[in-house]
Amino acid sequence: MGRMTVRKMIHVDMDAFYASVEQRDNPALRGKPVAVGHGAARGVVAAASYEARVFGVHSAMASVTAMRKCRDLIFVPPRFDVYKAVSAQIREIFAEHTPLIEPLSLDEAYLDVTDNLQGIPLARDVANAIRAKIKQVTGLNSSAGISYNKFLAKMASGHRKPNNFFVIPPGKGAAFVAGLPIEKFHGVGPATAARMHALGIRTGADLAALSLEQMIERFGRSADYWFDLSKGIDHRQVMPNRERKSVGAEDTFREDIATIEAARVLVAPLVQKVWRVCEQRELWPRTVTLKVKFNNFEQITRSRSATRHLREPGEFAAAVQGLLVAEFPPSLPVRLLGVTASSFALGSDHAEEQLSLV
Repeated sequence: MGRMTVRKMIHVDMDAFYASVEQRDNPALRGKPVAVGHGAARGVVAAASYEARVFGVHSAMASVTAMRKCRDLIFVPPRFDVYKAVSAQIREIFAEHTPLIEPLSLDEAYLDVTDNLQGIPLARDVANAIRAKIKQVTGLNSSAGISYNKFLAKMASGHRKPNNFFVIPPGKGAAFVAGLPIEKFHGVGPATAARMHALGIRTGADLAALSLEQMIERFGRSADYWFDLSKGIDHRQVMPNRERKSVGAEDTFREDIATIEAARVLVAPLVQKVWRVCEQRELWPRTVTLKVKFNNFEQITRSRSATRHLREPGEFAAAVQGLLVAEFPPSLPVRLLGVTASSFALGSDHAEEQLSLV
């Protein structure tokens, strides 16, 4: 019986991508703390340069908090068309090495280079060739994680950031996971970390000490996933045709709102923006979700699914309006609304059926 092929996975992650593009294009910003976003009272940091991160500024932070942490912080409005163009250049560089590319966002992707197009024996050499070409073509720095599965490659890419690489070879995966704090695991947010801590699990070693039966008792259907991960095992493949799961847009308002009239006006451009992306990509949604964030920062989401996929902008807009009506007038003033489309049919897939929102 032949030996199973050990996969060669790379996770490439651009360093402070949006902020680095701004510093590249405007020399006056180089070496200075930069935040991409809007410095207004209701603004949010979309990305922060490494000079800003030294002060504790990070993405998703309220702009007022960021400015308190760093008095010299320079806000630059985002230019997503530029970021997308640079991302396309980077994607072309990936494609010179492998067709097995799974983009996660504009600035990161998984690559399977087991059988790479240039016949380079070592995955670390492929990663560094890619990083060098990215620097040559775009002028930007990137980091790479190299390992035998996706989880470890992702963990490795952040291990020696910025502008570096790290390899976790076969045989070393379990030891690396054992030393990893549970909150550093990719996919573990604050709620899951708190739950793990409450169970006495603070590191990968604590997780690995549990039997499969104990994991089933604690984690139910997720037990197999955690059991494998604790041993440095991840069977997921790089998915080059990874389907987009949702399209969304949201807006934080200058002033809180409390009336259905105001909500209808402010949600209209979000509906148009989401539908435009769906139409361009021929992604026809069946599920519509409304996100409402109140002035105390608590938030709710409400969803409705149709019996067929929506193909007309009026149908989509009507579904969003139906969700709005159910939530207004709200219990508290609203500071943000968001709209998301999901459960897609692609292109001309799926027969037309009677529309019935439930």
